[in-house]
Amino acid sequence: MSNPFFSRSTAFKAGGQAPGTAPAQTPNGYPTMPGYQAGQYGQQAAGYGQQYGQGANQYGNQYGRQTAGYGQVSPEQMAGLEAQYQAPSATNADMRRMTYDDVIIRTAGMFAVILATGALSWTLVTSTDAATRGLGVMAMFAGAIGSLVLGLVNSFKREPSPALILAYAAFEGLLLGSISGVMETLYEGIVVQAVLATLATFGAMLAAYSYGGFRVQGRFRRVVVVATFGYMIFSLINFFLMMTGLTTGAWGLRSLTIMGIPLGIPLGILAVILASFFLAIDFESIENGVRNGLPQRYAWAGAFGLVVTLVWLYVEFLRLLSYFRD
Repeated sequence: MSNPFFSRSTAFKAGGQAPGTAPAQTPNGYPTMPGYQAGQYGQQAAGYGQQYGQGANQYGNQYGRQTAGYGQVSPEQMAGLEAQYQAPSATNADMRRMTYDDVIIRTAGMFAVILATGALSWTLVTSTDAATRGLGVMAMFAGAIGSLVLGLVNSFKREPSPALILAYAAFEGLLLGSISGVMETLYEGIVVQAVLATLATFGAMLAAYSYGGFRVQGRFRRVVVVATFGYMIFSLINFFLMMTGLTTGAWGLRSLTIMGIPLGIPLGILAVILASFFLAIDFESIENGVRNGLPQRYAWAGAFGLVVTLVWLYVEFLRLLSYFRD
């Protein structure tokens, strides 16, 4: 499931703001300056009016005497003013605000960590030595527990922590590497197929969001979230039944057949569709974060949410393809 941080924090919602920062716009739609607080200028208007009124005569005489001096501007000063007027406007990167490039770089960094630890666990779990394979199994369970705990911690933190997010990626790599190694041993070429399917889905959803205007909003969004929550509960129950040996079959309840079709096939198709919709939700959240001018550190939250959804999508493709192989 995607990052709950997006739905809990107003920072990634349209017109939202990061905790402790000023809103991006005033109630009238004008951009704000640092330190702006809604309503403060209206409350201070009367006080400022009285203050300026009392000093008007005093300042008027002083300014009148200095008018001639202000009218004299040197060529160097004029050249500096012209250079400032002609300079390009400051971008989010100049102001150390979150940009799309920041999210892309951090997403790539997380996948680099996942690939590094995944290659290690893959090598261990596919070794011909029994003791080494045991280490691979231990790495898989450590990755499952670590990624679950750190995934929840990162999802519900008030502000993103780069160290914890990278630690999550390391544990996720241990889990994915072990699972992928075992699946590749059973079904040769399945990992490449799952990776290509994940990349194709990501590209299709990005194109639909960017060029087709596809959005998951309103009642449709609530349906997607509720359906995903229900699927998550089913997955947890199925995992518990598999761990306790109360179900038979490689995938627990998913291995049950209905009219000769494993239950995992329609469930897998549903999960792929839900994960694809959550990619669109992630894109929108990241876009809102950039538009709201969030601090650069929030790019880690955007990268984390995107990686969580992509990992979910990859695992569902891996499992779905195994049914068709069988």
